[in-house]
Amino acid sequence: MRSGAITVRDVDAPETPRRSGVIVRNYASLISAGTEKMSVELARASLLEKAKSRPDDVKKVIAEIKQQGFWKTYNRIMNKLETPKAMGYSCAGEVIAVSEDVTDLKPGDRVACGGQGANHAEVVSVLKNLCVKIPDTVSFEDACYTTLGSIAMQGVRQAEVRFGEYVAVIGLGLVGQLTCAIAKAAGCVVIGIDLDDENVLLANSHNASFAFNRKAENLPETIKSLTHGFGIDSIIITAATHSNDPIEFSAQIARDRAKVVMVGVTKMDIPRDPFYLKELDFRFSRSYGPGRYERDYEEKGIDYPIGYVRWTERRNMQEFVRLLSEKKVDPSKITTHTLPIDQAQHAYDMIAGEHKERYLGIVLTYPESPKSESRILRSEILTSQVRQSARDPRIGFIGAGNFAQGFLLPTLKENAELVLVANESGSSSEDAKTKFGFKHSTTNPDEVISSSEVNTIFIATRHNLHAALIIKALEAGKNVFCEKPLTLNFEEASRVAQAYSQSSGGEPKLLVGFNRRFSPLVKKMKDFFGEPNAPKLIFYRVNAGPVKASDWTQDEEIGGGRIIGEVCHFIDTAAFLTGDSLPRSVVAKSLSSGRSDVIDQDNISITIEYDDGSVATILYIANGDKNLPKEELQVFSSGRTAIMKNFTELELWSGSGKPQLTSGQGKGHKEEIEAFTNAIKSGGPAPIPFDSILATTLVTFAIRESLSTGEVVRF
Repeated sequence: MRSGAITVRDVDAPETPRRSGVIVRNYASLISAGTEKMSVELARASLLEKAKSRPDDVKKVIAEIKQQGFWKTYNRIMNKLETPKAMGYSCAGEVIAVSEDVTDLKPGDRVACGGQGANHAEVVSVLKNLCVKIPDTVSFEDACYTTLGSIAMQGVRQAEVRFGEYVAVIGLGLVGQLTCAIAKAAGCVVIGIDLDDENVLLANSHNASFAFNRKAENLPETIKSLTHGFGIDSIIITAATHSNDPIEFSAQIARDRAKVVMVGVTKMDIPRDPFYLKELDFRFSRSYGPGRYERDYEEKGIDYPIGYVRWTERRNMQEFVRLLSEKKVDPSKITTHTLPIDQAQHAYDMIAGEHKERYLGIVLTYPESPKSESRILRSEILTSQVRQSARDPRIGFIGAGNFAQGFLLPTLKENAELVLVANESGSSSEDAKTKFGFKHSTTNPDEVISSSEVNTIFIATRHNLHAALIIKALEAGKNVFCEKPLTLNFEEASRVAQAYSQSSGGEPKLLVGFNRRFSPLVKKMKDFFGEPNAPKLIFYRVNAGPVKASDWTQDEEIGGGRIIGEVCHFIDTAAFLTGDSLPRSVVAKSLSSGRSDVIDQDNISITIEYDDGSVATILYIANGDKNLPKEELQVFSSGRTAIMKNFTELELWSGSGKPQLTSGQGKGHKEEIEAFTNAIKSGGPAPIPFDSILATTLVTFAIRESLSTGEVVRF
């Protein structure tokens, strides 16, 4: 995404289906020329052009520079831009494996797939609600059009067309041609409109009732004549253009109270007078249909009851396959190129305009017997006799995403040997391997844990996977670094504690990524109060800001919510300042929502009492001014006061009338990694006592309990 370079890579194939997942061996995939061309053009744009196209991201970058510094922010952004993006979202093939919760698909089924994971690759990992069976009478080359067909179908559904109505389709590219065919199959009189004569000819020959070049003379009058003087009942815009003409032209040809449906991407300056005088109904069509971008539907596989949602994205896909089987839609008429995957470079050169060659539907095909084994040498990794010292950290990394690549791996590669990395997709695993110097890559986390060449496991996956991976790694005798949180519930915490207790003498080591205690300013703050620790009053204000309810971290099953997933940071920091004294009681209050069944977890006040007599109050705020710096930490004890402002400034007050000032940057990610790897090298204890890690985790559960019951929770 930095240079726009297109490459065909040999990477590890996905092996284990995710929840509600399906592994498919592809036989054909369709390049969505419009969407994928826009992706390539954005990638090839300059940094300035990228910034202009995403002003909201620029604001976030400026805020990050203020907190993290220019070079840290710059390096993180460059790392993200240099991470390859797998292309494609519409394919067809044969099922290899399914997850336990998938009951309507099985290995050997012929299927069409769409959405996340349905890339241009020999083997893909997709979700069951974006995967539909195809009959033997439908070829893979035709079936790979199913996702784009469902986009076209949803546009037709949004138009609410009826038999015999007049439908205009503006933009006769891939989706436009399919829209014409679907509307015609529904019994409509379809009028196609485009600027390209060959697209017009194709629509006239196969998919539309009539088709015209937009520049044709007296076109509005011609269309009015075809519609007996009334105008078009529904206009579906499938064009991709910066022009406002599709909107303006729609108003010209529409009948009174017609519907205008936006499927494509155009300028949308809606002229008031024609839309008002005709009382036109302007609508959007969202992708493949209901369920799109909904986590419960797509990632968890929860279907919508047909009595309430007749046409979901999956049912749209199924209906398109039916039209294929009945020959009412014939994608072969719009396929201009069929190329093997190793010639994909040529295909993208075409859509990028580097080859002056006409194209419309570009289908990529795949060999019938792709590699079934990961490219890494399993025998070397799983059975080799490791000769290195047990105190040389040899890292297996699970989940090397944006956060890990931005904050963990740059320091880790300087302090340990990077052996094996596992990501869900083979392309991202290969990228992390190349970028940070891992010896091997894979898509199977179990390979990382079982490798005899690895003695330390790093886990930076989504939160719901933490507990199981920690337990497996501990049982395999590996040191473990896991990003926060430790677990999502008490049962998981109990199982992790049991697995840890069964390890001998503090080996292997376990650390959770509570990085703030390692920040130089927080460590200086603690040292300022000296030893032994006198009781402290701690006030930690966190201006966290709002998070979208749709964000995965807010999902109770996957992310655990903000208290478990983020507030744990501030609990650990408070515990560190008390010398890791254990909590005695917890009480939490939140803003009233006016409903007894809804608890605000975004705006809460938490008070924790510790065994050493300290008291910590954490004020976690989502409704404050976003311009206020995120974190401020104040500590009071023994006639001294320390105030840390957002990890950039520390004030130490000790009776002189003037504070000692220290500036800095960084929340301790670098120091955290160094402390953990040094502990392994020296054979010393883990940087955070396990009792403290477990106590912090249990406090997050206690906060939720206190919010629910209104009572103090005692330990």
